[in-house]
Amino acid sequence: MKSKQDIFTDHLRDHQGIIIKVARMYADNPDDQSDLIQEISFQLWKSFDGFKGESKFSTWLYRVALNTSITFLKKEKRRVDKMSLGVGVEAISDLTAVDKNSQLSHFYKAVQELNKIEKAVIFLFIEGLAHKEIAANLGLSEVNTRVKLNRTKQKLQEIIKKQGYEF
Repeated sequence: MKSKQDIFTDHLRDHQGIIIKVARMYADNPDDQSDLIQEISFQLWKSFDGFKGESKFSTWLYRVALNTSITFLKKEKRRVDKMSLGVGVEAISDLTAVDKNSQLSHFYKAVQELNKIEKAVIFLFIEGLAHKEIAANLGLSEVNTRVKLNRTKQKLQEIIKKQGYEF
């Protein structure tokens, strides 16, 4: 029989991509991203006993990761020394590596200008969650979630265009 620690480690390993993506959405430099990944992992471990399996592990992880990130963001705003977002990310479609990095760099830079709810909505949407699941994770109505998602998409497009990136 597996120990609690082994079960947790297996879950964490299986879902590490979610944690990394959340950290990239909420932290704007590699050091802060690393700190946030550690903080999310710590908070997940601290609250693992509270996970009863009534929902999917990934749903619970999203909630803990997003709440931890929002708290981290509040603390981060108090810091004066901000750095720009670094480049170096996973693949998207069949663009060249340079195009992929440029596209993702513009996207993550634009995401930094969103408020905490907009970041959460767009992240969960990118992760492929249905509107109903996004609403449940964020404590919003499904209709409100759809409206927020559409407005956030438009806002991201405007921010990216202002950055000089052409689609």
